[in-house]
Amino acid sequence: MKWTAAAAREWRWRGLIAVCAIFVSLPLAIRGNSCGHDFDFHLQSWLAVVQHWHQATIYPHWVEAANYGAGEPRFVFYPPLTWMLGALLSIVMPWAAVPGVFTFSVMAGCGLSMYQLARRWLPPNAAALAGCAYVLNPYALFVAYERTAYGELAAGIWLPLIVLYGTRSGTAYLGSETLGSETLGSETWGAETERSRTRNVVALALAIAAVWLTNAPAAVMSCYTLAAIILWKSIRLRRWQPILDSAIALLLGLGLASFYLVPAAYERRWVDIARAIGPGMRVQDSFLFARTGESFHDQVLRTASWIFVSMLVTIAAAGLFAGKRQSPRRFLWPLYATAALLLALQLPWSQFIWTHAPELKFLQFPWRWSLVLSIPFALSLGAAALPPNRNQLKSRFVLQKILTLVAAIALVSTSTWLFWQRCDEEDVVSAQLTLWPGGSGFEGTDEYTPLGVDNSIIQQSLPPIRILNAADAETGVPPASDEQANPSYTIDPSSHVAGEFRIERWQTEDIAFSVRSAEPGFAVVRLMDYPAWVVRANDTVVIARPHRDDGLLTIPVQRGLTRIKITYSATPDVWLGRGLSAVSLAALLLLAGLRRKAEGRIS
Repeated sequence: MKWTAAAAREWRWRGLIAVCAIFVSLPLAIRGNSCGHDFDFHLQSWLAVVQHWHQATIYPHWVEAANYGAGEPRFVFYPPLTWMLGALLSIVMPWAAVPGVFTFSVMAGCGLSMYQLARRWLPPNAAALAGCAYVLNPYALFVAYERTAYGELAAGIWLPLIVLYGTRSGTAYLGSETLGSETLGSETWGAETERSRTRNVVALALAIAAVWLTNAPAAVMSCYTLAAIILWKSIRLRRWQPILDSAIALLLGLGLASFYLVPAAYERRWVDIARAIGPGMRVQDSFLFARTGESFHDQVLRTASWIFVSMLVTIAAAGLFAGKRQSPRRFLWPLYATAALLLALQLPWSQFIWTHAPELKFLQFPWRWSLVLSIPFALSLGAAALPPNRNQLKSRFVLQKILTLVAAIALVSTSTWLFWQRCDEEDVVSAQLTLWPGGSGFEGTDEYTPLGVDNSIIQQSLPPIRILNAADAETGVPPASDEQANPSYTIDPSSHVAGEFRIERWQTEDIAFSVRSAEPGFAVVRLMDYPAWVVRANDTVVIARPHRDDGLLTIPVQRGLTRIKITYSATPDVWLGRGLSAVSLAALLLLAGLRRKAEGRIS
């Protein structure tokens, strides 16, 4: 790109967004990490990935330390981008710094993507303010500090891009459609249109793939948002091209992500995925300002509800202010309509939609739509920043730079006071590091527990292998309440068979050991049984394995020596997903190649 004065100004405004992202992450550097609701989950995932990489497993599936060493197939179901990024950051910096740098990287990405979206309608100055508003919006700070839901936070990078390419879908984009400037809504047809449409399809496909590989609930919201945009645009233009282009992009995007999506969708039948939407996690429990009687749930819901309402009020006020200036109604009315529709989804009468719309119930909390609401929130504030006439742009935006930085300091300070979560001793990074490798492990994730298994009775401090006289011997006792920890292991000498074991290799997804038993019995391994495990005893595949209520892998052994190998294998659904991703990548490259060839002909 030719470095001009205009390009330099663009980068200065992008720099303002980066400064806002620094302000958001600065408390993490000063005070240490905020141990929010999902902090342990993400930190454990990053640590598990690094453990896999040390064992030469590039794309892992299993988290060994979950369920107190028995493990769980977390990486089959949780999208890979965030746990890959966290693990990569740990290679170049201390673990204590990773959450802060992760937060800065994600927030900067969110602001810059919003800048790209806002630049379709706003000049650079106002677009930068929209980017800062997106970074500093109360829901983003709530997610960053109180929830530490890093997957949802990172998904905010892709949502503005999906909206951007969705609004361009089926039409050409010939540059900025700046409010108050020379052009607005330039949509033309012809040779340039076909080139622009192809480029847009490729970009939209990549954004769709990225959001599915980042956070599943956000991906569901993104697809519904895209569908609404495309339907509106097709009706307005009275053309099928937006539907056709977006359908191609959606198929390519889902195809690119199939290496994760296909196994995650197929293998849900192997785990108790319904526990993800149990009491307190259901949509009907979390409508605006609802009460369930569970104090923690109601406190979080009350906070999220006030955030949602404050964002609605801000959109209304900023929209009214912007309407008196340069912003035409065709820009503001979609923001109002989006806010009204999202408000409707927060009310109990929308239960029918939540129940019957595909996959919508797995959002768990209606207030998660605040992520989408952040887009009209940011755009309306950016539009409100426009001066009454273009002659005042330079003078006003110098002041607005200063006001933006002051607002950033005030919002971050207030949010850390309201949302910051103090770390207990067992939650700090140094304490979590003691669990890896070979530590005591931690509680498993309910929805990743295999069907028919009670993960609350998996005993703590189990030996890696036990030789027992019955398949269900030494099963733990369920705790008296959900608040109590799993029971500790207590040996029962009468359940053991005389013998010994020797571990030859113990990696997370590759285990080999031998058992020498004085009589027939069962080798009970500290490993959750799962259909992807291939078990061989003396080179014979063991298919029919006894079932235990705690789900531990149990292998019948005969008198004498038994050599056992346990390997995590790629099941047919995994190979299908990889194949679809490869085909989709080839199709995307072909489409991009055709676009470049067409550009060559035009030039």
